[in-house]
Amino acid sequence: MTRMFAFAVAGVVAFASTAMAHGPVRLKLEMDEVLNATPDEVWAVIGKFDDMSWHPAIAKTEISGDGSVDQPEKSERVLHLKGDGDPTITEVLAKWQPEKRCYGYRIEKVELSVLPVTNYAATLCVQDEGGKAKVVWKGGFYRGDPNGKPAPEHSDEAATKGVTAIYQAGFDALAEKFGKAP
Repeated sequence: MTRMFAFAVAGVVAFASTAMAHGPVRLKLEMDEVLNATPDEVWAVIGKFDDMSWHPAIAKTEISGDGSVDQPEKSERVLHLKGDGDPTITEVLAKWQPEKRCYGYRIEKVELSVLPVTNYAATLCVQDEGGKAKVVWKGGFYRGDPNGKPAPEHSDEAATKGVTAIYQAGFDALAEKFGKAP
């Protein structure tokens, strides 16, 4: 029995060492908000990949690909953020499903000082919840520094905090425009 226990402990230690050697865990965030509007009304505002003027952090959206939603991989947007130094985020449309009021995108380029994430991909969808619009924003990403022990500004916590702030600012703006569902 002692021998079996020793093998079990050795197996757990080996597994834990291997798991830790693989680096950081992919972080996930999902937030939603039910608005006092129809799904089509909300989709008309947020369902355009080439226009993020509804989000308060965005000064302007520039399409630098061919803007095609029929071939999503060819549609790229550069989000010019409000703030000093004209910070930008470059995103590529990954999935376009207007019949479901949903699109997916990924960040191709962002300065870590703007948003401390790597390998970020997300979906933005509007669902029907009893005639009201339920906006669902889901993202998956890694922290800004996926190697070793990151500085605090590139940690899992900083990445999650940054993405949460972006989603919340968007939801706050939508709730101001449409109102929250009762």
